[in-house]
Amino acid sequence: MTDLLVRGGTVVTATGSSVADVAIEGGRIREVAPDLGGLAANAHEVVDASGLLVLPGAVDVHTHTRVATDAEPDRFFQDSVAAAFGGTTTFLAFNNPGTGSSPAAERSLMAGLKEWRAATSQDSAVDYAVSLAISGRMDDPVAELPAVIGEGVPTAKAFMVFDFRLADERIYQAMRVMGERGGLLEVHCEDPVLIDTAVAAALQRGDTSPRYHATTRSTTAEGVATARALAFAQQADAPVHVVHLSAADALRHVREARAAGVRVTAETCPHYLALTDERYDDPDDATVARYVISPPLRSAVDQEALWAGLASGDLDLVATDHVPDRVAVEKAEAARGIPFDRISNGAPGIETLLSIVYGFGVAKGRLTIERMVDLLSTTPARRFGLTSKGAIEAGRDADLVLLDPAARRTLRAADLHHTSDYTPYEGFEVEGAVRSVLVRGRPVVHDGVYVGSRGYGTFVARRNAGSE
Repeated sequence: MTDLLVRGGTVVTATGSSVADVAIEGGRIREVAPDLGGLAANAHEVVDASGLLVLPGAVDVHTHTRVATDAEPDRFFQDSVAAAFGGTTTFLAFNNPGTGSSPAAERSLMAGLKEWRAATSQDSAVDYAVSLAISGRMDDPVAELPAVIGEGVPTAKAFMVFDFRLADERIYQAMRVMGERGGLLEVHCEDPVLIDTAVAAALQRGDTSPRYHATTRSTTAEGVATARALAFAQQADAPVHVVHLSAADALRHVREARAAGVRVTAETCPHYLALTDERYDDPDDATVARYVISPPLRSAVDQEALWAGLASGDLDLVATDHVPDRVAVEKAEAARGIPFDRISNGAPGIETLLSIVYGFGVAKGRLTIERMVDLLSTTPARRFGLTSKGAIEAGRDADLVLLDPAARRTLRAADLHHTSDYTPYEGFEVEGAVRSVLVRGRPVVHDGVYVGSRGYGTFVARRNAGSE
């Protein structure tokens, strides 16, 4: 018996769109065909999707969601609910060493994984997984990589900057180990020599306000580091994923490396697609602090290069780099006059991913709807080892989003569900609105109302990340 039949919507895949029905059984897609009306009589439920786009749920592979604490027991859960409202049915989170983790987790990948799994168990509204953050403060993280890959966590992120950065030699070693074991190393590409020198000079001049965060993190610093990381990947013969690429120069290095045979994928983020460095011109430091993001927002020229890269295939996916900071807490440093290099980095975005990419991409003719599905669902699922996710086809998980393309909405923090108290897209008018969301065939959002349950989302163990 069919559990659920979604009828009459425009089903979108990475390769095409057509009006079709989707039959769901046991949490998976049973069949997709133009007319499955014969199943309606025996279906437990029939959903009329006429006039709507039926999309595979978005797969956000880059978030920094925070785990629950005694003071904030709902933080991870609430951001997972926000993901659902935004049409994201699976997200990957980093374990965020340094944000409340134990001393043991600060020193060991495996200890951090166990701690994170315990803290997030039975706490999500949608499906989720973890990518581990490799810190230079850990005892021997490279030696631990085979064990964590064996635990179903084949992706990890290394930083080339910050005081917990991993030395270049260790990044290269990590790439080799990950490549040999079916894993994928993600790299935050900014050059520490160029940035640390610029930051020190700015502070010495007394240029301490938040806007100098952007001027000290140049596109050159990003490009130099990107080229170096890609050279490591080429030498190691290993796949590599460049996170939050923000500038045309870094994108050029990705394009050239791929042409030379490097197995590289690269992501950009919604904030680089919808915002520019003009935000740093605001005279109010507290407002500017909202855009302290690394890499920072770039020029309109860089932004157009990113959109072109998404359309052409030079960029492979869009992920949020969601950081649930709050103006009243983490971003309040600016108002107290704390120097820019000590202001918390990041901005919220887990609920607005689909809104920004559809509203500023598809609706404005920069992307086809099929390309958007590839960028938000199909490629991230494939590249990050989520083999049951990312497409509307028989046998896959029935993770579906019903999107109304005719709807218009204004993005406002007051209407969102994430744990941040602001959105960087306040007042933005966008086309398209999520109406309903299914995770493994079960409604989580129905007609704009949350109908899910805490703990329904399951941890997804993964294998063989980095596949082409």
